[in-house]
Amino acid sequence: MPVVEVEHLTGRYGDVVAVDDVSFTAPAATVTAVLGPNGAGKTSTIECCEGYRVPTSGTVRVAGLDPIADRAALARRIGVMLQDGSLYTAITPREALRLFASYYDRARDPEELLSFVGLAERGSARWRTLSGGEQQRLNLALALVGRPTVVFLDEPTAGVDVSGRRLIGRLIVELAREGTTVVLTTHDLAEVEALAQRIVIIDHGRLVADDTAEALLSGDTSRSFTFRAAAGLDTASMSAAVGAMVTPTDGRYRVDASPSPSTVAALTAWLADRDVLLDDLQAGRQQLEQVFLSLTEDGANEDLASDRAESAGARSHRRAGSNRRRATR
Repeated sequence: MPVVEVEHLTGRYGDVVAVDDVSFTAPAATVTAVLGPNGAGKTSTIECCEGYRVPTSGTVRVAGLDPIADRAALARRIGVMLQDGSLYTAITPREALRLFASYYDRARDPEELLSFVGLAERGSARWRTLSGGEQQRLNLALALVGRPTVVFLDEPTAGVDVSGRRLIGRLIVELAREGTTVVLTTHDLAEVEALAQRIVIIDHGRLVADDTAEALLSGDTSRSFTFRAAAGLDTASMSAAVGAMVTPTDGRYRVDASPSPSTVAALTAWLADRDVLLDDLQAGRQQLEQVFLSLTEDGANEDLASDRAESAGARSHRRAGSNRRRATR
């Protein structure tokens, strides 16, 4: 059953359409990631869900409530973690959690929350002395103090070290297991692959993907595969050798053919003749980064830049009249 329901949402700023007829749902007790390039409209969409922004048209329901008309009731049902949230510099985590707990009838115990986010030993430290990761963990605790049905997390691991990211990831998974619906926005696509059950992608205000993570990452990849190798390889010669177009994409090379034994053998032979190491050949399940770039204009712009760079390299190669290899990206 959906806990967040967005139907034909449109948001305008004067003549600028920030959100253009977007519809999606976030099921109960799951992690739903809302993704998009900078300026795609995802923040405006989430702010409409949180009740901070009035939609131009369309409807939004969160836990069955209208975020604007039922703002007071919804405030007790949701938690919000902002990317750049900050507190009084002299306040301690324990004081902040006790303060926020006083706003709710059924607040979680502050000491329990300090342990939950790994700050039990830092409960009496001043905000200004906390590391960036510790501040993020406290922000997460503050978003959870009211026992929310839905929690909106904006870049929850921004500026957090590896161990802190792992801890926050485990906490997000545990929240969903406990029955909380998590709506996550982040640019860390590896984090999304690890955490999200559902993925929504918005680009230039329009919805370009809305599916389960499994379905989105298990698309038809039978007609192409990718690999890593040294930069600047002669893709025209490589394409002729394997009998398919080879293009550099996102630090990798993409072969527009099925990864049949004969194709892979032709590729490895071409690389071996040039003493180039083949690395990280991937076929089958896609990476989210590949899907994201294929669906958004950011990816189209990157492919265009790659094509232009490759063409420039080819022209330079011809002018030099030598076997000199030029970087194509």
